[in-house]
Amino acid sequence: MSEQNVSTHWADIYADKIIREKGEKECYTCASGITPSGTVHIGNFREIISVDLVVKALRAKGKKVRFIYSWDDYDVFRKVPKNMPQPELLATYLRKPITLVPDTTGRADNYARANELDVEKILPTVGVSPEFLYQAERYRSSQYAEGMRTALEKRAEIKAILDEYRTEPLGEDWWPISVFSSFTDKDNTTVLGWDGAYGVTYRDDDNGKEETLDLRTTSYAKLPWRIDWPMRWANEGVDFEPAGKDHHSEGGSFDTSKKIVEVFGAHAPVSFQYDFISIKGRGGKISSSSGEVVSLYDVLEVYTPEITRYMFAGTRPNTEFSISFDLDVLKIYEDYDNCERIYFGLLPVNEKRMAKEKRVYELSQVGSVPSEACYQIPFRHLCNVLQIHSGNIDDVLSTLDPMTKSQEERLRVRCLCAWNWITLFAPEEFKFKLASEDDAKVALEPSLLKAVQALSEVVSRMDQIEDKAFVGELYASATDNGVETSDFFTAVYQVLIGKEKGPKLAPFIQACGKEKVLPILKRY
Repeated sequence: MSEQNVSTHWADIYADKIIREKGEKECYTCASGITPSGTVHIGNFREIISVDLVVKALRAKGKKVRFIYSWDDYDVFRKVPKNMPQPELLATYLRKPITLVPDTTGRADNYARANELDVEKILPTVGVSPEFLYQAERYRSSQYAEGMRTALEKRAEIKAILDEYRTEPLGEDWWPISVFSSFTDKDNTTVLGWDGAYGVTYRDDDNGKEETLDLRTTSYAKLPWRIDWPMRWANEGVDFEPAGKDHHSEGGSFDTSKKIVEVFGAHAPVSFQYDFISIKGRGGKISSSSGEVVSLYDVLEVYTPEITRYMFAGTRPNTEFSISFDLDVLKIYEDYDNCERIYFGLLPVNEKRMAKEKRVYELSQVGSVPSEACYQIPFRHLCNVLQIHSGNIDDVLSTLDPMTKSQEERLRVRCLCAWNWITLFAPEEFKFKLASEDDAKVALEPSLLKAVQALSEVVSRMDQIEDKAFVGELYASATDNGVETSDFFTAVYQVLIGKEKGPKLAPFIQACGKEKVLPILKRY
């Protein structure tokens, strides 16, 4: 599309930068990854979705792309998360590779795999399907033997690069390799020497035993993170990989890695720094190791997959933003709906905004762009209708105008998200439930009682009254009985939903329908 060729969307800008800096290639490799040391939270997801958006942009330009996602599951188990069963048992596995730690939830073969599976199962829901690489498997099968040997051969060069960013230089006994003990599986070891080829000698510091490993056959050796990352850039030919503030900070692992990758005969990938995400309207700090996290599963309870993508596609990666679970949910749905209406020409805007919103909309879709807009019902109104029908989606759909199969499928997903939000996160003043015969009647003074009875008569005829006339007769129910409008509204809300305030009254009564409202009013 011509819009893509001149797009100012950040994903397209980075796609152009990758092509410009890496040259024309048969296939571009875009990478992401994380240590599955705990629940993978929505902050981690920002990296995954950022890469996916750039991958989409490259493919839109006709480029072939390999999207790899590395599970750094040969890392050390350093801390027992709070949310795990049998913490005492897990504590006995500290300092071992996380792939050797049992999954005490019973979901998978090991602790790391359980966290990996959680992500692998949910990513296709938001249209993300990378090729997964498992670093424990790759290291333990000695796929990186040559990379480890290169690091040992270039030990002095790597040490000099790391020392540039250290207040105190590394000791002369430092080695660019780490070893898990074959006796205990723990990393409490000291490298003693290297034979100049593939033999590495180490000591188990817990029991004093010494052993020589062959890098071509051992499953116990690996590179430390700051060397492992650039080695894998070279090994996989990575052209693009973003990183968070911690890695992109001055002197951080990206600064050292972009120099160390030259030691392995390659160049650093194109990158950018993405900012943190905060959570609004739901307690808890995002932290994998503590277990107190908000995951992609949590977000998808409240936001549809397209709107989840939209929040990231519509925000520059270096901008901090909040994922809201409070009343801001209403605005985010409204913003997405406006974006969709602009895309389908249902909301006129200037050319510049149209180009911007159309590209955001395209990148927000899980698969191909739909051929039609969603069924247009404001999210706030949808929430009210759901509450009127106690969350029964079939009942809600029966009250709406006919829609296509595609529109109905999307609306059902939105209804589920809306009902989850109402029941789990909506503030109390937003929630309501229609009164039933079992509820105690509201005590009303005579004038208000007459006004409510007058409204009952109006509601009995509402099917034959036009909207404007209905509003007029609703107000007349109060004024004809000498009641202040504000007092009347309060009384009607108390009668209908047991609260002093509620949704805009006339549309609310119309949305409820005569069949639901009349039996409540007839009690008075």
